[in-house]
Amino acid sequence: MKKAKGLLARFNTSYLIDNIVPIIFIGFTLAGFIVAKGLPINFFLSELTSRFYRNAFLVLSLLIPVVAGLGLNFGIVIGAMSGQLAILIVRYLSIDYLHLSGTWELILCFALALPIAAFVGFLTGRLFNKTRGQEMIASLIAGFFANGVYQFLLLFVVGVIIPVRATHPIIKPDGVGVRMTVDMGGLHYALDRIFRVPFMWAVLVVSLLVLALVVVMYLVRRKRGQQGSLVSFIIKVALLAGLACFSLYSIATNSRLMYVRQVPVVTVILIALLCVFNELIMKTKLGQDFRSVGQSQHIAAANGINVDRTRVIAVVISTVLAAWGQIAYVQDMGTLNVYGAHSQIGMFSVAALLVGGASVRKATVPQALIGTLLFHSMFIMSPEIGKAVFGNALLGEYFRTFMAYGVIGLALGIYAWNANRKSRITLDPEPVKEANS
Repeated sequence: MKKAKGLLARFNTSYLIDNIVPIIFIGFTLAGFIVAKGLPINFFLSELTSRFYRNAFLVLSLLIPVVAGLGLNFGIVIGAMSGQLAILIVRYLSIDYLHLSGTWELILCFALALPIAAFVGFLTGRLFNKTRGQEMIASLIAGFFANGVYQFLLLFVVGVIIPVRATHPIIKPDGVGVRMTVDMGGLHYALDRIFRVPFMWAVLVVSLLVLALVVVMYLVRRKRGQQGSLVSFIIKVALLAGLACFSLYSIATNSRLMYVRQVPVVTVILIALLCVFNELIMKTKLGQDFRSVGQSQHIAAANGINVDRTRVIAVVISTVLAAWGQIAYVQDMGTLNVYGAHSQIGMFSVAALLVGGASVRKATVPQALIGTLLFHSMFIMSPEIGKAVFGNALLGEYFRTFMAYGVIGLALGIYAWNANRKSRITLDPEPVKEANS
């Protein structure tokens, strides 16, 4: 009995330590609702969903390098710059020569960003192979270096080496360099406005679809003779049915939730497709190579896997996805901050992933999605808490940056401490004997 209690206490302690970061952010969000009384729920959900649509794709682009043992790829900022270069090229050509609609500009941006991001991703992957074991530091420095090259291209090469029309709307008045901000024109909401539905209608449809999927999967398992948990099935059905009924009630009564920002269906579908891609690729030969290299490069090489090539492929995929994610991000903003839009992308995306409970060696799709929601909940609540507690919303703005950098340091510190703790437990014969008993 005592041993069982000891094991339970150890499990609870381990669970709390492993999930301390998401627990902190959940507590922070709940505290924000308590302190900032009167915060409209429709405002909170509108802000949260808007940030989720903009940032989820970028956070999901971090998963493959983590699985492949490259750690947290701060270098996705290089992919973000590739996406912005594609946007600037398309905007310049569209205004002067092509005269495309917003949808075709968007498609051309995605197509043009692919080779640019793949090329710089290949170079970044080669760099990581030369700095084996220090990939996170290398990705940070590579991002700073790429930012210098990016600014050199747009401030000097454009207009001096590459001739451009001086009166073009995205070119500075002196004819050299690109302006600080560029209007997105037809690209503004080019992805989001394709098809939108009211928020509660989307919740109703999704809850019904998931409910049907849960029931079908349970029946299929029963038909195959697989034993599934009936209690778990009943809980899932009850929750999904309750959510569907609540959605119907909100629609019928025209509650405040009906004024939450409409759901951009195509954007959500792209995020869902990336989730499916991340799950399916791990079931392929390439995905198994990613896992093998991430677990042990020496053993992977002994089994005939080209470790360097696999790592480069992981970085290329991540960089391309980050470029596409940045295009989706910027089209939702309306204007492109040419020299600053990408600057915090890597830091905030990594922080969001860590908030979901991920680590340097393990990251999953649910952790990325949950982390994006929790991290941006903090962004919304910070000024509200600052205003309610200190009477100054600006203090909350400073708190955002503090939390973004703090969560990265906390998560990395907990990961290192956990690794040392588990190695001590493994080496200490007494805990091992107790656990076996």
